Amino acid sequence: MAGKKRKMAAAAGDQDVNKREKQTGEEEEKRSGSLTGNDLQLRLGEEFFQQPCISLAKAFLGKVLVHRCADGAELRGRIVETEAYLGGEDQASHSAGGKRTKRNTAMFMKPGTIYVYPIYGIHLCMNVSSEGEGAAVLLRSVEPLQGQSVMRRLREARRKEGARQLKDKELCNGPSKLCQALDIPRGFDCRDLASDPEVWLEGDPNTSPAETNNIVAAPRVGIKSHGEWAKKPWRFYLRGHPCVSVLNKEAERQPQPGNVMNDLGSSDVQPDTGQNHVKRT
Repeated sequence: MAGKKRKMAAAAGDQDVNKREKQTGEEEEKRSGSLTGNDLQLRLGEEFFQQPCISLAKAFLGKVLVHRCADGAELRGRIVETEAYLGGEDQASHSAGGKRTKRNTAMFMKPGTIYVYPIYGIHLCMNVSSEGEGAAVLLRSVEPLQGQSVMRRLREARRKEGARQLKDKELCNGPSKLCQALDIPRGFDCRDLASDPEVWLEGDPNTSPAETNNIVAAPRVGIKSHGEWAKKPWRFYLRGHPCVSVLNKEAERQPQPGNVMNDLGSSDVQPDTGQNHVKRT
């Protein structure tokens, strides 16, 4: 009986994913008319997102997240910190054990799908799905590049009256701050970062390979209750960048492997699993 219930739940989850993918495709088709040739030339396409979770988490560093607002203004920020969440065995992931829910549907959709979820009932976090069943990358911090005055207004609207003015480096140095400053709404959930006309990712010609290669691999933040999974070095950030949310001096003193995947034991990753969260997601 228990096995039958699990199969029924899995089937229902597959139907939910298919329904959301169909709805998302229809919505994108309606919006596609607003894309310009310049947007298509600069943005990163589907092939960029087709990477294993940890590889994608590192590849995001130095890339530029863009949100084109309703008034046509664009908010831009360079990604400087990410976290990889591997589903399946990864108990810190929203998709641990292959669990599918209405909330985490985006994690089981194609690589490049946006997963926006609330924390503490009032804040949002933005993730992007990768290769691997239920795998996604949390965007933790970005460096403001364009639209800082708008970002500051959006952030200060959520703060207490009379609070000190935020420095630029404080506008987006945390996952919920990032969503506030770049005005990332819950409605972006399940949308395609590779084709959406309102939010996309670009390469940054001003970021040198030497900078993005200087990556620190440290334990993820805010998941201490998950035991051994809290120790996995699956948070990545640009060494010395002022917009990183939390520095880890111990990790910075350690030799940083060229390929973090080489440090993973066979029990750490399953071929068909992957993902994200702050199980505070």
